[in-house]
This record gives sequence, C-alpha cells and structure tokens, in this order.
Amino acid sequence: MKKILFLVVAAMMAATSVNAQNSFDEPKQEVAISLGGLSNSDIITGFENLGAGLIGVTVDNDSFLGPISAEYFYHVKPWLGVGGIVVYGQMSQDVYLWGKDKGKDGDLKNHYFTVMPAVKFDWLRKKNVGLYSKLAIGATLRNEQVDYFDADKEDYNESDWHVNWQASLIGVEVGGVNLRGFLELGTGEQGIGLIGLRYRF
Repeated sequence: MKKILFLVVAAMMAATSVNAQNSFDEPKQEVAISLGGLSNSDIITGFENLGAGLIGVTVDNDSFLGPISAEYFYHVKPWLGVGGIVVYGQMSQDVYLWGKDKGKDGDLKNHYFTVMPAVKFDWLRKKNVGLYSKLAIGATLRNEQVDYFDADKEDYNESDWHVNWQASLIGVEVGGVNLRGFLELGTGEQGIGLIGLRYRF
C-alpha cells in the first residue's frame, strides 16, 4: 500500500513539474500592430466641425488615416501584461470660409500622436486562442495645419496636448503559440474596433 501511495505522489509531483515548466516556457513578451476605426480624436474633430459650421466655416471631404497602433507588453504574471501603446492618426479636410458655392479656400490637416502606458488582462490563455481586456491612459499631441490658397491670409499651425485613453472591453486572438491575429472592441484612441497581428516571444 505504501508503495502504491508513493507512486501516486511521485506521479502527481511529476505532473505538477511539467505544468510549471510549460507555464515558464510560455511566451512572456508580445508586440502588436493594428488598424482601428473611429478614435477619440476622430470624434472630437467631428464635434469641432459642427462648431465651425455654426460660425459659417464649412469643412468637407474628410479623409482618415488610422488610427495605426504599435504596442508592447511584458507578462509579469500569465494573466497580467504591462507595457505601452503608441498610436498615430491623421485627418484631412477641405475648408470653405464663405460657403461651398464660393469655392474651396484651403486645406486642413490634423496629425495625432499618442503615447499610453497600458495593462492587458488575459482571461483565457491557450495554445491557439486567447481572450483578454486592455486598459491604457496617456496623452495625445495634436498638430493642426490649415494652408490657405489666398496669399494674403496667414496659414495656421498649432499644436496642443490632451489626455487620452483606450479601454478594450473584449479582445480575441487566434493563431499559433507565437503569431496570432486579433480583434478588439472597446473605445478610445485606438478606435471602437481594431484588427491586427500579435507576435509573442
């Protein structure tokens, strides 16, 4: 009986050792790139356009680039990653000072550069699939440029900072141990929805 008990305990210890080794060997670092839609900056600029319309200035032909993001996380625990996110976005518009029937008066371009420390919570961390949430808060540098066609009118170029964030409520990643595709839904500077690739190492 003692011999059987000893074999059972030895088998349990071996299994525990294997599980611990697998957990230790699991990738602890990850980098990702993504493309999102409808960021905080896009929404803010949309409200500003409404305000400009109230004073007679019209903007039209919106053209968006991004938000494009790059991120890095290091897993201090299997379920908790700490790191940071950088985001770039751009919006271009036509400016009409006296109404569209008078013709376009200039070009407006906004650039958004964002840096945010972040945490990632992995609720499910399997070999080929994962579920997670993400929270980040930081700051955005916004640069606004207006180039007027009239040589007598002074061009406009101004930059300012504001607080920004990203709260991804649910993220799904699918693929191999190292390379995965992912989809996130939430709100913030990365967008209300984003899609991308993640590499774990």
